[in-house]
Amino acid sequence: MVLTRHFKQTVIERVQRDPDFADALLDEAATLFLNGELQTARLILRDLINATIGFEVLAAETDRPSKSLHGMKSQKGNPSMDNLAAIFSVLQKKLGVAIESRTTRTA
Repeated sequence: MVLTRHFKQTVIERVQRDPDFADALLDEAATLFLNGELQTARLILRDLINATIGFEVLAAETDRPSKSLHGMKSQKGNPSMDNLAAIFSVLQKKLGVAIESRTTRTA
C-alpha cells in the first residue's frame, strides 16, 4: 500500500522550514492577481496564510472577521482591493519582504 499525505500539509511544512518558498508563494499570488488569475491566486494565499499566521491572527491584524477572510480565499471568494491590500500587507510584514511591481511591454 502506498502511503500518501495531503499536499496542504506538505506546503505548511515547506513554508515553515524554507523562507524562500514562502516568499515565492507570496510573489506568485501577487503575480497571479495582477495577471487576472484570481482563483489560483486566492488558493495560494489561503495556503500561505494557513502555513504562516493562520486566519485568526490575520483577522486580528486586519480588523476583519475570520469568517469573512475565509470566504474571500475560497474558490468563489471575491475580496475587495482594500481587503487584498490588508492581507498582502500583513503577509509582507510576517515574511519580512516587500512586493515590488515592474511593468513590461509585450509585443
